[in-house]
Amino acid sequence: MAKAVHGEARGEEYIGKVAVAAVILNRVKSPLFPNTIKEVIYQPGAFTCVEDGQINLKPSPDAYRAVSDAILGNDPTNGCLFYMNPVTATSRWMRKRISAENTRTIGNHVFVP
Repeated sequence: MAKAVHGEARGEEYIGKVAVAAVILNRVKSPLFPNTIKEVIYQPGAFTCVEDGQINLKPSPDAYRAVSDAILGNDPTNGCLFYMNPVTATSRWMRKRISAENTRTIGNHVFVP
């Protein structure tokens, strides 16, 4: 999980790393997604870092700490299941999900329920 957080949120502030970890855990809890961390992370098309190989980078200490904080219940997204960087994202589906009343911006990512 720390590898996924590092691959997805490298360069973000610490709270952004915790937020990405929380989204992974929120997906595990949701009936809409697989029920293990590994299955959520490796679900086809779910995380860019899996598709582009960045998941294989060595995680930073902050990535491990962020995962630990999320496991302990810290969720700065308030239950969000999705996120994207609006500057780099190409998914039309994600862009349709964004609206001012249901999103939360943390760092460079927009989090969506």
